[in-house]
Amino acid sequence: MSRESHAAGDTGPATPAPQGSAQAYVPAEAAPQDAAPPAVTSGESHAAHDTTRTEIPDEPAAAPGQPHPVPAPPAAQGAPAQPTTAPGTHTLAAQDAPAEPTTAVGTRPQETPAATTTVVGTDTTPTGAAPPAASATEQGTAEPDADADRRESRSADPEQALATTRWRLHPETLREEAPDPPALREIRDGLTTKLGSALDNRSRARLLSLRSVASRILGDLDDALADARLALTYAEATGELRRTALARARLAEVLRWRGEHAEADRLFAEANSAELPDRLRAVLHEHAGRSCYDQGRLTEACLHFERALDLRQGEDPELNARTSLALDAVAERAATGGFGPKPRSRETVLGGERHPVPTFDEEQELWGYADAEGELVIAHRYAEVQPFREGLAWVRRPEASRWALIDTTGAALIEANNGYRAVGSFSEGLSWVSMDGKGRWMAVDRTNIVKIPPGYEDVRPFRGGLAAVRQNGGWGAVDRTGQVMVPTRYHGLTTALADGRYVDGFSEDGLAVVELAGRRGVVDRAGRVLVAPAYPTLVVHPVAFLVGDESGRWGALDRRGERLIEPVHPSRAAVVAEIDRLLADSTPVL
Repeated sequence: MSRESHAAGDTGPATPAPQGSAQAYVPAEAAPQDAAPPAVTSGESHAAHDTTRTEIPDEPAAAPGQPHPVPAPPAAQGAPAQPTTAPGTHTLAAQDAPAEPTTAVGTRPQETPAATTTVVGTDTTPTGAAPPAASATEQGTAEPDADADRRESRSADPEQALATTRWRLHPETLREEAPDPPALREIRDGLTTKLGSALDNRSRARLLSLRSVASRILGDLDDALADARLALTYAEATGELRRTALARARLAEVLRWRGEHAEADRLFAEANSAELPDRLRAVLHEHAGRSCYDQGRLTEACLHFERALDLRQGEDPELNARTSLALDAVAERAATGGFGPKPRSRETVLGGERHPVPTFDEEQELWGYADAEGELVIAHRYAEVQPFREGLAWVRRPEASRWALIDTTGAALIEANNGYRAVGSFSEGLSWVSMDGKGRWMAVDRTNIVKIPPGYEDVRPFRGGLAAVRQNGGWGAVDRTGQVMVPTRYHGLTTALADGRYVDGFSEDGLAVVELAGRRGVVDRAGRVLVAPAYPTLVVHPVAFLVGDESGRWGALDRRGERLIEPVHPSRAAVVAEIDRLLADSTPVL
């Protein structure tokens, strides 16, 4: 089988880069990061605090002043208006804005004593602040009534209250249970109140999906399902990877509780992108494992639990405790019913069609295609073939110098007499083809309709609606209509990711590394320059940009392109470890 006429793949080579209690309490997994941080209550100014620690949210907050669509106010009961897609208003640079203050880290702190703040979402007093006044009880006055805690919960921000709720994980069903259902209902009511004033897609997605969590754990699965589905619609309208992943996972967990496991498993698989933070990926694997447990797919469940632990490398004691409890449940069930069917591939879970694969006949020296069982389904009659992509494959017969397009039955959709000497696999419904095999690339659909006219010297497959193209010696990007989104002015457009992969063009989060005169920067899918090309090395991290200088020192920028970590670290791994330390010490609520 020949290699394709040009690089059609998305990835490049890798670069160096106790027993659980049956009644254990499981903390809710994350403070919603869009919520405002708690106010400073010690009476000190912000300047008096140690600003060398800048926390980075896992679920990004909307940037201050960022434009959002403003539809009519939602109904009083909290049902939001229909989602509004806002092309051109999605600013990826701001979506990972760290909580204030934003002083760069990596420099030496002041020698004078400074109060230190705690993780956002906790309710402790900063170190060095004056202790709180004695309570009424301590002063000898009447004790608070039995509902004091509930009133305090009602007055607190419902998102923060949900984040600090501690669930019980049932040792047999592996479902969360609310220790105080009335308090959880009050939290849900608070989320409904906040929905009444939520006017942007990000807030609607977050609040609806969190309300679905509360309804699910309260057993109101119909309400939870309605909220979760609408939340996913809003999240997809934002175009943000992590927000969409969270909404998918929360919907998947509702479906799991309803017994609709096929869709739940598919959503968990769709949500779990390699470009997400490891702590979020670990939680997604954990919950996918619980869904497999429900179905008796115990080996597959264990693989998910193992992957979750690997991603956190033993540094998450709460995940360790939950996993220990889950593995005890697996062992007990396996002892009576076995470990169930063999694990499925990700492709099988996603429900994609299994296409025939190329097979070579050494006697005839010709290529054909076989099904998953190895049975020949398309005869050996081609001198060169490409793998099936989107149910289509380019093939060339021995007597022809040009390529033809076939479907999975072997029927020709585009004949060789159309004259394509070079072709690229289909991606997002389009294939790049060249008449002379050297340049003047154009994009056609499966019916051979030209969607983007010829004129490009080199091209890459479409990814996330955009394709990298070279014209007049410069690289840029076009959308599926041929509109230029990134001007063809750069010397390179290959994106290095923190997990060691390279992608030709844009990441799933809509970011691309561009090169100009040996210096690298970042653009978003609208062509906006987030980081000017100024760094010898730049890597896209799930919540930041890792940058290296000429001396081999590493630092990091936030998603707005502002300095987050000074370039003082000797390796990229050291910067990643520093970023992990800066991340709020929590995981998302699922």
